[in-house]
Amino acid sequence: MSPNRAQAVVAFGGGHGLHASLSALRLLHSDLTVDELTAVVTVADNGGSSGRLRGEFGVLPPGDLRMALAALCGDTDWGETWAKVLQHRFAGEGEMRGHVVGNLLIVGLWELLGDHVDALDWVARLLGAEGRVLPMATTPMDITAEVRGIGADPEDLVTVRGQVEVATTDGVIQSVALDPPSPRASPHAIKAVHDADWAVLGPGSWFTSVIPHLLVPELRQALVETDARVIVVLNLAEQAGETHGFGPADHLAVLAEHAPELTVHTVLADRASVGEDRAELAELAAALGADLALADVAMADGSPRHDPQRLAAAYRAIIGGGGDLG
Repeated sequence: MSPNRAQAVVAFGGGHGLHASLSALRLLHSDLTVDELTAVVTVADNGGSSGRLRGEFGVLPPGDLRMALAALCGDTDWGETWAKVLQHRFAGEGEMRGHVVGNLLIVGLWELLGDHVDALDWVARLLGAEGRVLPMATTPMDITAEVRGIGADPEDLVTVRGQVEVATTDGVIQSVALDPPSPRASPHAIKAVHDADWAVLGPGSWFTSVIPHLLVPELRQALVETDARVIVVLNLAEQAGETHGFGPADHLAVLAEHAPELTVHTVLADRASVGEDRAELAELAAALGADLALADVAMADGSPRHDPQRLAAAYRAIIGGGGDLG
């Protein structure tokens, strides 16, 4: 991989975390630090508009795919308008209440074209998206979790089923799995991993958006075998229910438990979020073969959200060698 040419990047996740990461990476695409940008998206959502469409039509849940496409829209009037249209949620009291325009558009194209990837490519062309969006697998699936603290005996492990249910559990998640356990990965996603210079995992809902990619056998193997350098982007804070009580080191430790053979190039964390845990986090990163990179990537208002501009600067320093993490 030559640092003197633009890089191919594939980013993994779902929901708001992937949206933030792609919004940042799109800025690197615009300045030609990145020439190929691909999002590989978790497809296990069972709630809201996505869950309703999945149940009625037997399709992949489109919501996280839609959010990724919206993040890749450019800053022109065309891109910003279509991003708003794609994300528009119907109000009212009828059957359409809660449905999102982009979800309906994606499912309509799936029915018309009969191919998940072709349809997503057509939506991307309509939006003028600066990148490609792919599902991590070709069939719907459920996330299950072994959870402690919600049974008659607090030490008992109880199986919780469904992305929404896992994300909102009152217990402590010990591990997660997919059902079916070996879903077929999207061949396009596998190719994107092998063709990439960099692969980005996170940020996002750790157990329901990030780790599921490592539970698809073909995708996990591709990430282990690829020459792409892996960046793990840690969350800024714990997530109520899913990662209650987690610090940055806990996020990284859980990822290592689910994919111990994965070699990581860089662990990127927010400087303020790490605090006194820096030494422990650096030690865990080193065990994965990674350097720890600290940067100010949170929103300036103090909310636990990644700032796309700051995150872009951190990515640029790592990927393009054109910046300073400070």
